[in-house]
Amino acid sequence: MVEAKEILPIYKVEHGCILSMQGDITLAYEVTLPEIFSLSDRDYQAYHQAWVKAIRVLPQFSIMHKQDWFTESAYKADFEKTGDSFLSRSSERFFNQRECLDHKCYIFLTKKPLGRKLSSSAYSNILRKSITPAQTINPVLFSDFLDSAGQFERILTDSGFISFQRLGDDELAGTTTRAGVIERYVFLLGASETPSISDIQVKDNIRVGGKHVEFYTLSDAEDMPALCGSRINYDKYSNDRTKFSIGFASPLGSLLSCNHILNQYVFIEDAQKTIKRLEAKKLRLQSLSGYSRENSISRDAVNDFLNEAIASQRLPVKAHFNVLVWSDEAGKVKDLKNLVGSAMAQMDAVAKRETDGQAQIWFAGLPGNEADFPMNDTFDTFIEQATCFFNLESNYRSSVSAFGMRMGDRLSGRPVHVDISDEPMKQGITTNRNKFILGPSGSGKSFFTNHMIRSYYEQGAHVVLVDVGHSYKGLCDLVGGYYFTYSENDPIKFNPFYLTDGDVLDTEKKESIKTLLLALWKKDDENFRRSEYVALSNALTLYYSHLDRNPDIFPCFNSFYEYLMSEYMQVLENGKVKERDFDVGNFLYVLNPYYKGGEFDYLLNATENLDLLHERFIVFELDAIKDHAILFPVVTLILMEMFISKMRKLKGIRKVLLIEECWKAISKDGMADYIKYVFKTVRKFFGEAIVVTQEVEDIISSHIVKQAIINNSDCKILLDQSKYQNKFDAIQELLGLTDKEKAQVLSMNKANDPKRKYKEVFISLGSQHSKVYRTEVSPQEYYAYTTEESEKLLVQQYAQKYGSVQKGIAMLVQDLQNKTQKP
Repeated sequence: MVEAKEILPIYKVEHGCILSMQGDITLAYEVTLPEIFSLSDRDYQAYHQAWVKAIRVLPQFSIMHKQDWFTESAYKADFEKTGDSFLSRSSERFFNQRECLDHKCYIFLTKKPLGRKLSSSAYSNILRKSITPAQTINPVLFSDFLDSAGQFERILTDSGFISFQRLGDDELAGTTTRAGVIERYVFLLGASETPSISDIQVKDNIRVGGKHVEFYTLSDAEDMPALCGSRINYDKYSNDRTKFSIGFASPLGSLLSCNHILNQYVFIEDAQKTIKRLEAKKLRLQSLSGYSRENSISRDAVNDFLNEAIASQRLPVKAHFNVLVWSDEAGKVKDLKNLVGSAMAQMDAVAKRETDGQAQIWFAGLPGNEADFPMNDTFDTFIEQATCFFNLESNYRSSVSAFGMRMGDRLSGRPVHVDISDEPMKQGITTNRNKFILGPSGSGKSFFTNHMIRSYYEQGAHVVLVDVGHSYKGLCDLVGGYYFTYSENDPIKFNPFYLTDGDVLDTEKKESIKTLLLALWKKDDENFRRSEYVALSNALTLYYSHLDRNPDIFPCFNSFYEYLMSEYMQVLENGKVKERDFDVGNFLYVLNPYYKGGEFDYLLNATENLDLLHERFIVFELDAIKDHAILFPVVTLILMEMFISKMRKLKGIRKVLLIEECWKAISKDGMADYIKYVFKTVRKFFGEAIVVTQEVEDIISSHIVKQAIINNSDCKILLDQSKYQNKFDAIQELLGLTDKEKAQVLSMNKANDPKRKYKEVFISLGSQHSKVYRTEVSPQEYYAYTTEESEKLLVQQYAQKYGSVQKGIAMLVQDLQNKTQKP
């Protein structure tokens, strides 16, 4: 048995560099890659060119080693951040231990000293018992190498796709509590695993502790695909009209669902010597071409390579790519072979299981030992082709913002924190927080909007919902909000005259009441005189003075009406107000139906749900009154003035107005003008307006939606549009979506995990950033959000039985789970 310290090639780690026994210098970076499924065809091309330009600046006798780690992991619940929220804690329990892949990407840049002996499968440090450095480190050479590495980093950073973080000594060598990248590779430790030492066997098959390791390589030109590029089509998300793009090597990256490391090597040697060597090879093949057709074909291939190198100024390099996979169970090794083979087949490549040279290749993958790579396992190519085999993408990342909502990673459903309101504005991606949501019936629209609104409410937002169809009844009951709806037994009612604690009769409050009273008094086509407006204003002022003198009188329309009939009449009789200026008799006659005993006496005399300004969750359900000539205008006015009051009076508090199925209300001129005003101004008051609609025709037919809403909504959210895929071009043009966004929209729900219940949602921010997420919720959230009549009735029954909606949902889910667990 040989101790590792006897053969390890690492001499020292200092100043953020790895120094090898042979005098090789290695710089290491942790790299942040773009999120998978977020790039367009043009993005891939620009991204690929950035890699080509960056590698070109590296000096001769240097190596670029890109190492992507994909390790099996599980989501760990954090109940401290959920607080007392019933649904948040339920969601945290639901996603606890959700299987996923963690990804880390490292780039190692190695500079070999001049005259260093090349390694091969027959000659490698791992086969030697001791190593002596060939030369000391040249300070000038080190400085030049740092400059080249800096240029390499700058080119890729400026591309906008990648960010770098240089690794320091502790990240390289590790500490007592955290494994460094060297130790992680040697013992195949996960990013969160504590440092540990295991036995390593390399004689037959590589074993690291209890891990069985296999190597699959792309090291022979014969096994490579005939064509390669920066991207390939992802068939699962593509259709006849759109092709969904992923990186060329993505099948070996995040899409390969097992523990694996993807190693990508580019060796930059002396280009002139390489060309001379290939010229000599061509001449040999030329002389032998008459004996074998294979020699003739090889001669032509080498000749074409040389012609391209000279004519197109290509830089010839050597390259090697391999996939290191491992499993704790020996029985799963065959499954890994099938997974890797299938992944490489998607690239039209052939997976070669490495046997004889696997120990040397594994050892050369050790950070800092890249120069010891067996060069007989590399192939000649150009940078342009070599970089096609780079993994270009990473997992979904959570927003750094404290505000947001929980969505699901598209591949595994792992929870990610997403901020589509504040963070995009801070980054300059959007200029407002407004949102436009389009989703047909059954697309998961109600679940997404319920989930978003619930998340916003639990983070302190004031939420006002205009609903058609009782989509938010369950959530409103759960949070204890105000739910205004109309039925014969319980008609809709308000009290605009009531002043809550801390509220005062300011100009805005008086104006809202006067606007309401004038709307009830005058017809739409009937103008009011200035004198009537002034007289009504004076009447309100006197009425509230009357309330101050008589605190036992309850403020409402009834008491206001009685005040006008009694004390205000004395004001008229004393001549302070002329009858021609204010016909109070006509006013009382027209408004009599709203006084007690009248047809609509319930409407303005509510004794409950009075604090609209400070109530944080309010739902106006308009389905039963949307065509009512009296009730709808009144409700609209109260809704408008109430939200405007929230906008202006609640400083530093987020305000959200969501209008569901808006076209039915927008058809009324008053509501349309109000929506236009809110969408244009709500941003200034730390608010956001959201409109939800089902049908495409509703967008096209409504001038308000097309102009005021879409143009002032920087966030566009679409759910399943598969039924419109043949006429999606009109929607794309109307919403201003790019071709990349179109492909993302039409890819939704095409390859959902059949074992899980969820819908996907597309979110576009300022036409700059767009992604598709899962809307996957816990059973408790499902029953809080459901719009199925039978399920809503079941929730109501349990709520009545157990005394509250929360306890009812908890017991309902528990009973259902007990039923499914029974044999």
